[in-house]
Amino acid sequence: MTRVPVMKTYKLYVGGAFPRSESGRTYEAEGHNIAQASRKDLRDAVRIARGALAKWSGATAYNRGQVLYRVAEMMEARAGELAALCGGREEVERAVDRVVWYAGWTDKLSQVLGGANPVAGPYFNFTVPEPTGVVGIVAPGEPALLGLVSRLAPVLAGGNVAVVVASEAHPRAAIELGEVLATSDVPGGVVNILTGRRDELAPHLASHLDVDALDLDRGDAELERAAADNVKRVVSGRAGVQSPYEISRFLELKTVWHPMGQ
Repeated sequence: MTRVPVMKTYKLYVGGAFPRSESGRTYEAEGHNIAQASRKDLRDAVRIARGALAKWSGATAYNRGQVLYRVAEMMEARAGELAALCGGREEVERAVDRVVWYAGWTDKLSQVLGGANPVAGPYFNFTVPEPTGVVGIVAPGEPALLGLVSRLAPVLAGGNVAVVVASEAHPRAAIELGEVLATSDVPGGVVNILTGRRDELAPHLASHLDVDALDLDRGDAELERAAADNVKRVVSGRAGVQSPYEISRFLELKTVWHPMGQ
């Protein structure tokens, strides 16, 4: 008897689950039918991300680092599957190493980016980094896995949550990464991955009033104008850069004054 293999269905990753697009649409990419997210899917993802922000940003920096390290462990465990969907084993290893690197920075950001400031008066003055909030990421087209990980890891390390528009041409690695996140300790809603048409989703992500910052895969005057209309921070993604200052691009520096005790 000849067995018919079960073909994989590539869905969205929203709120820790894998729903189909509410529109029921799909598009063909990499020889598979991929869920084509709608504007409503994007609105739902932003709402869910906002709801997950308090838990993720309120976790200790050490705990966030441990969760990111767990993500790296699960990526390592699924290296073969990930390698088949991107540029091979070397790209997977670089992506894993990048997650580990950013995991190590979570509990060091306050010391490097913050500090005690000298003031002329009987006060303490502290600068404390805090997450920006909901970050919209338009993922690079290539490299499919490393490009996305390079933009997502610093966002998460700083305590932000993310709504990702995956690579339109190479979306399978993003959904596979979603499966890694779902089996790690990342709370549902912290990362939400939408597949579909960049030109359809990115403008609504840029103009959405509840998205606090936008990470673009490349310079785009139209998207930058849409983001500027609601005073959204805009960052042009740099997939090959690994630096604590990539984390700082999605942090706010809060200054706190406190009177000295007698």
